[in-house]
Amino acid sequence: MTAPAVLSSRHRLGAALLVLALGGVQAAPPSGYYPYQPGTRWTYTSGEMQVVGPAVVHRGVSVTPVSHQYGGTTYTQDLLELRPDGSVWLRGVNTGGRLAWFTVPLNVYPPGPLHPGMTWSSANSAMSLRSKVTGMSALKLPSGTFNALAIRTDTTVKGRVTTQTTYFVPTLGIVRYQTADGSVIDLQR
Repeated sequence: MTAPAVLSSRHRLGAALLVLALGGVQAAPPSGYYPYQPGTRWTYTSGEMQVVGPAVVHRGVSVTPVSHQYGGTTYTQDLLELRPDGSVWLRGVNTGGRLAWFTVPLNVYPPGPLHPGMTWSSANSAMSLRSKVTGMSALKLPSGTFNALAIRTDTTVKGRVTTQTTYFVPTLGIVRYQTADGSVIDLQR
């Protein structure tokens, strides 16, 4: 699988970890619960590096860019809106200089903290997402040992449903992706 193909199947689903919290208003998560501070970097066993850039204003919305790179080349960039309630919304994806801007954004994470059994969903004209925290998993990875929240996300695009499981550690981020085809990609550092 080429680097761009890995990004499209894995990250769009990963960024699509989504959506609207069911179950009422929750307090904002602790500072850094979702770790999108500028300069944050993650390197995965697939060779991908994700890099958080400084916030910019695009189409009147303050967004935080997260670049997905292989060998120093950016293949995609997610534009995330970090809302005051602690939720994270995908406003657009830039692929090869072409921006897909979502007039109806997709909720990547509801306000934290997340807990097993929590569900959320969202949709726009391009796709719909349904996510559920299915439990906790103890993981021993190249980057360390973690107790991670397992999040199953079903993404529907043009009637086709794919499922991905991500393993999220508060304040650290995603430490493992298990893609729809069964591939496992771990945080290296």
